[in-house]
Amino acid sequence: RIEDVFTRQANFSADIAHEIRTPITNLVTQTEIVLSQTRTDEELKDVLYSNLEEYNRMAKMTSDMLFLAQADNNQLIPERAMIDLRSEVIKVFDFFEAWAEEREVSLNVEGSASRVEGDPLMLRRVINNLLSNAIRYTPKKMTVTVHIQEHNQWVDLIVENPGVPIPKEHLSRLFDRFYRVDPSRQRKSEGSGIGLAIVKSIVNAHKGKISVTSGTVSTCFIISLPVTAPDQC
Repeated sequence: RIEDVFTRQANFSADIAHEIRTPITNLVTQTEIVLSQTRTDEELKDVLYSNLEEYNRMAKMTSDMLFLAQADNNQLIPERAMIDLRSEVIKVFDFFEAWAEEREVSLNVEGSASRVEGDPLMLRRVINNLLSNAIRYTPKKMTVTVHIQEHNQWVDLIVENPGVPIPKEHLSRLFDRFYRVDPSRQRKSEGSGIGLAIVKSIVNAHKGKISVTSGTVSTCFIISLPVTAPDQC
């Protein structure tokens, strides 16, 4: 187990270096090109906007890494509040509505109001990350569905999207940091690559469970949360 921890840490450090190197290389290259000859004000403005995008990406990655560092050191202490998961899902739907329409993807929620004890901002971040991924990989004219189910003092939140199935050998590693099913995908369009790792850390902090299934019809991310948070949470 110790050897596995060291291996994961080494791989993680290498991944961080790779992820940071990409935007820094872009910034250096664009700056060198701009300085190579006289540019118009409009051209300079375009480069600044492009550079700003890279800076924002690095800032978000840094923030996400600090969040995961807190999780690693058991410093994620969720607030305790009774929240309605269905209401939280609808709030996130409102945020993604324009993007979903642009991609011609419909959003649907099934299930009645279900209350759990937890941190509203953290759980909204979980829904946000999962819904973002679901919309991204759903074909046009199809629907992302969020199911909410209660059973034996637990509430299941299931984010289901149709699309190309994820190969079985990748499922167990989807929550690893910087892991991508298709390494050839451009990172700029894929985000930081640690969204699912953050989801898992938040679910763990709430003493919940998370899993994923993928078949020919759809892919489902399943989160189970206790209705009342345990004392150690």
